[in-house]
Amino acid sequence: MLDLLHSARLADKTPAEVYATLLDEGLYVCSIRTMYRILAAEHEVRERRNQLRHPQYKKPELLATRPNQVWSWDITKLLGPAKWTYFYLYVILDIFSRYVVGWMLASRENAHLAQRLIRQTIIRQDVVADQLVIHSDRGPAMKSHCVAQLLATLGVTKSHSRPHVSNDNPFSESQFKTMKYRPDFPDRFASQHDALQFCQGFFDWYNHEHYHSGIGMLTPAMVHYGTADAILDQRQRVLDTAHAAHPERFVNKRPRTMPGPTEVWINRPTPTPQTENHPAHTANGTISDVAAKNGLHISLLTNKIDSTRHLTPADYAHCNQKSLTHFDINREEEPVLPVPKTKLKEIQYTKLQRQLSQTR
Repeated sequence: MLDLLHSARLADKTPAEVYATLLDEGLYVCSIRTMYRILAAEHEVRERRNQLRHPQYKKPELLATRPNQVWSWDITKLLGPAKWTYFYLYVILDIFSRYVVGWMLASRENAHLAQRLIRQTIIRQDVVADQLVIHSDRGPAMKSHCVAQLLATLGVTKSHSRPHVSNDNPFSESQFKTMKYRPDFPDRFASQHDALQFCQGFFDWYNHEHYHSGIGMLTPAMVHYGTADAILDQRQRVLDTAHAAHPERFVNKRPRTMPGPTEVWINRPTPTPQTENHPAHTANGTISDVAAKNGLHISLLTNKIDSTRHLTPADYAHCNQKSLTHFDINREEEPVLPVPKTKLKEIQYTKLQRQLSQTR
């Protein structure tokens, strides 16, 4: 059959077409499914078209413990005066302090404009080589060669979100939402000059007046320029004074200020549960060893057990007529002991004898 399928006149036909062709010629060799089976055994069944293979993108996991360690940047559109007209706002954000370290408003999205903004911001913030990671999504400007060359020259590590995963760039997305949900944010900007004036006022407010809930109700400038500790101490002194004056107003405990940030993550790693098996021991070995000698099998429901609880082979005599018996070991572990058929017959026979002796 394989030689027939490899023949010149049938090589380009599907098994269904081969089946129909042979029937028209008055010949039945096998079913369509058998043809597929034969071809699959020879690894000759596959998708004929070239299929796109999407690569597996690694989830970015970035940690910042101080300012100017990890920056996030993105570009958003601002509606212009007419339909299909936009202004493009470039924003670079420090994820630890939430401070906007650089921004630019332009009439187009362009890699060279992004390159200029990043270079000027790095110089202004006195960032040295191998200090900074810049994270972004996979937009054209972010993935451009000129931006990549600039970062490599300055010793800056670049990081990108996974495709179509907005959660990989949460700080920039959140900052854009804060801006666009401001009461004075207009539906459209009449001109680029109007948009520029709004952005100047907004970023000044955001950096120096906006008490951010993600950084202990501090302003981004306080955290970025190292004045947060002094301000938190002063707040604590105010609370201590209030507590000393009226302790009855604080029923549960002394008031404490909200702590400032100590570490900020993009995609904090999920801890892998570390589990250890501690088999319970008896005088003759583990429970599994004793059970194996008695023809029993133990399946532990959990992996937590008190090794100080010693079991003896006599414990296994408490099997019931059901197929399972449960032992409660300090309410933490329940070994399940299936009863062998021979043992079950002996138990049933013993109970039957006991019932007959009682009736006599």
